[in-house]
Amino acid sequence: NASLETNSSSVFPSEIRHCTEYAVISNSSLFVLCCRPFHVEPKNIVEDSAQERVSAEASALNSRVHYYSRLTASSDRLLAPPDHVIPPPEEIYIYSPLGTAFKVHGKDGASKNPSIVTIFAIWNTMMGTSILSIPWGIKQAGFTLGIIILILMGLLTLYCCYRVLKSPKSIPYIDTSDWEFPDVCKYYFGAFGQWSSLLFSLVSLIGAMVVYWVLMSNFLFNTGKFIYNFVHNVNLVAVTVFSPSLFTVVCPYPDVNPHRYNNYTVYLGDNNTDTAVFDHWWSKTNTIPFYLIILLLPLLNFRSASFFARFTFLGTGSVIYLIVLVTIKAFRLGFHLEFHWFHSTELFVPEFRVLFPQLTGVLTLAFFIHNCIITLMKNNRNQENNVRDLSLAYLLVGVTYLYVGVLIFVAFPSPPLPKECLEPNFLDNFPSSDVWVFVARTFLLFQMTTVYPLLGYLVRVQLMGQIFGEHYPSFIHVFLLNVLIVSAGVFMARFYPNIGSIIRYSGATCGLALVFVLPSVIHMVALKRSGDLRWPSACFHSLIILLGVANLVGQFFM
Repeated sequence: NASLETNSSSVFPSEIRHCTEYAVISNSSLFVLCCRPFHVEPKNIVEDSAQERVSAEASALNSRVHYYSRLTASSDRLLAPPDHVIPPPEEIYIYSPLGTAFKVHGKDGASKNPSIVTIFAIWNTMMGTSILSIPWGIKQAGFTLGIIILILMGLLTLYCCYRVLKSPKSIPYIDTSDWEFPDVCKYYFGAFGQWSSLLFSLVSLIGAMVVYWVLMSNFLFNTGKFIYNFVHNVNLVAVTVFSPSLFTVVCPYPDVNPHRYNNYTVYLGDNNTDTAVFDHWWSKTNTIPFYLIILLLPLLNFRSASFFARFTFLGTGSVIYLIVLVTIKAFRLGFHLEFHWFHSTELFVPEFRVLFPQLTGVLTLAFFIHNCIITLMKNNRNQENNVRDLSLAYLLVGVTYLYVGVLIFVAFPSPPLPKECLEPNFLDNFPSSDVWVFVARTFLLFQMTTVYPLLGYLVRVQLMGQIFGEHYPSFIHVFLLNVLIVSAGVFMARFYPNIGSIIRYSGATCGLALVFVLPSVIHMVALKRSGDLRWPSACFHSLIILLGVANLVGQFFM
């Protein structure tokens, strides 16, 4: 809840279009996003094999297409080769750094999916790690204000996404049928749009990788803790705990100090010395983030990302399991809710809080699909239903966030625990001994371990391609880049493992440009050039830009 593009032709051939939060990974030698054929050079193919991967026929076809393009203007389709001579693509993945992917099956140069498939593809792509922080965000904003903000942010990001979807059609006299939003940005802003989009794209991707490192450290710690306690028959009793029947809810940090990361637990067992030794070497912040280096740093140096792309279906399964888990927990815990409009009590937070920008920052990333939406909608069978399907997809995403966020918040047992105990990752409010949560953590850990190298691959392709003209200039270049990325994740997991804050900062930063500013400015510029810009529209879209700026600035004062 998933994102980065590059507009430079040095990263991929100029015909290949991809998006900001959702990059396209293909195993095929011919890659098609619309009805025009593309010839992919061997160096840009995600593949381990060193053998020839482009047939002579494909190369010849590519040469003819390039020849045709020099004979006619881009808006003239007269000399475009007929569809029946274009070979079909093999596999296309639209991938989100938030943890999901959508596989597109091509036919006659373009995928044709019914509306229901398109709607759930958008839902599947937007769902990700942000869903773990929604209950915490509602707590920060207040229950009533949190629900209002979630609905309004959904509507606002939907409108901005709609503006992105319509942006290619605002360009006259040019065939934009195969354009993506980065191409639109480059058309209006030139080199500035190209480099600024790359910068904000890298912020989004690297921010997602940092969140993944923090979460993987968390899940690996709790998974190992569960296995050790089960094998050695160690029982953990949290200092602050609520346990109806078999369902235990804990307050990991009773002083509600986000800068303290100590575990308040008491061990009941026969060998406390061994347990103390285990805790010393199996620490969530002191050791686990470094252990992950041994596993993940070598994977980041792979030339190919195709192997890891096969596991992206796990994103859908993890979200569905989380929804089932939340439903079961809420049913067993019951509802615990009191309304105090502006003043907090010992157990409850007010309905309206000044910390609400923290929720808006999280939601900016949670609803972020803007630079992928054009690609996804091209595969819709009925193009006239694009706006309707996009709206239904956002409705489904918003309902999912509301369902998880509201249920976790109202089911959190107050009394005896204060609502302030809700963690940025709501799974932290359940002990490592919880079997249901253990399954969720294990599932998410495996999923993120396979997704993380894909994120690193996308960063490498965009940054190295922009600077050196190829995505793997040398092992030393790639290794140094990966060391810097891993160091950022280790540093945050060691000193500030708060995924809520990481998500809100990265979401507000990349969202400022890619959600609020660029779609609004492009729409106003297009209207001005056509002579249709009126002051109500200018004021409304200027207000959207100001909201994006305020969203980012607000993160530094909360």
